[in-house]
Amino acid sequence: MKVARTLTVLGSLVIILGLILTYNWMTNRRPIRAIAKEHINPNHKPKKALPLPKKPIQKKANKPKKTVKHQKVKKQHKPLTHKPKFKTKKGAKVPAIPLLDILKAKNQPRRGKSIFFHETTNFRRDEKVRLVQLTAREACAIESAALYNPRFTVFVLFAGATHRLSSGDPLIKALSRYKNIRLRHLNVGRFVAGTPIEKWLKNGKLFKSKYLFSHVSDLLRYVTLYKYGGLYLDLDVVVQRSLEDMPPNFTGAESNKSLACGVMKMSSTGLGHKIASLCLRDLQANYDANKWGSNGPGVITRVAKKLCNTDTVTTMINNPKRCKGFKVFNPKAFYTIPWLQWKDFFQPNRLNVTMKRISKSPVIHVWNKFSRGWKLKTKDNCAYTKLAKTHCPKSFGAAGTYF
Repeated sequence: MKVARTLTVLGSLVIILGLILTYNWMTNRRPIRAIAKEHINPNHKPKKALPLPKKPIQKKANKPKKTVKHQKVKKQHKPLTHKPKFKTKKGAKVPAIPLLDILKAKNQPRRGKSIFFHETTNFRRDEKVRLVQLTAREACAIESAALYNPRFTVFVLFAGATHRLSSGDPLIKALSRYKNIRLRHLNVGRFVAGTPIEKWLKNGKLFKSKYLFSHVSDLLRYVTLYKYGGLYLDLDVVVQRSLEDMPPNFTGAESNKSLACGVMKMSSTGLGHKIASLCLRDLQANYDANKWGSNGPGVITRVAKKLCNTDTVTTMINNPKRCKGFKVFNPKAFYTIPWLQWKDFFQPNRLNVTMKRISKSPVIHVWNKFSRGWKLKTKDNCAYTKLAKTHCPKSFGAAGTYF
């Protein structure tokens, strides 16, 4: 009986233990292999379940770095927000003031009441920031025109320069003392817009010139007279008396064979405007990039021959009715000293003879093409220094040692 009870108790214990194990297995639901590993290696840590993948965060794409090409384009079109600085001869950097554009300035040229000079030395097809540069002789031409023509406004149009020094160049300071002088910038492309030569300029023939600065000057003098009328003067002249009461349309003969274009006047309407238009059409029809005078003196000579219906310059001079109101002055008016004798202005031994010859000329021309290399001192006793002291005293005083 005891044995039977003992077996019964043991059986009950086995059943209870079985139930307990079954319960634990049901609640934990862990695989047998995991339990075995824990048993074999008690330091083993079960792997954590991998989290669900998160949506990748899209970073903002970095802006591409600006290439050198892009930087250059931006630099070209970015307006100047400060005054550019230029180095002086001593190396000091000084700020500069932009010249007003002739087309945008408030005070526009009065038609038929303005005198024009053109400075094209620094001209480039692609416009850049450049500083005004005037020689003492150029300043003399400008001052003498302003001095004797107070009722006219003198415009100096720079096709190359864009700025002038804030501190003031001595020659610019001298000119600024005249209320009727205006220094202006001129953009060639914009300036010729609306004229008969606008399309021709775009073909690029002008910029292939062997004498670019001179040929740009030739073009601009006729464009200016077409747009505004008035009086055009070269920068190598000296004005000796008033030009205000001279005929509305005229030029001067350089010789018995050719007219010149260093001193010209054309009205803004009527005959003068017609002549200026004919000059522009002739220039583009007969333009020669390899000849210095073909596009300047050659233009007005060819146009006058057609207008006056003669090939003889002396006939134009002596019979003005043939030219329908266009006056052609004889060489003594503006070119008394011919170019072959240009040294007469600078040689002391020719002083008296030269002064006598030019005494009745309203304008004298000193032939800068040949004379610019002549080193002249302000103390030299010659015809040109005598003329400068009298007709451009402020420029002469600001010139210093050389003139």
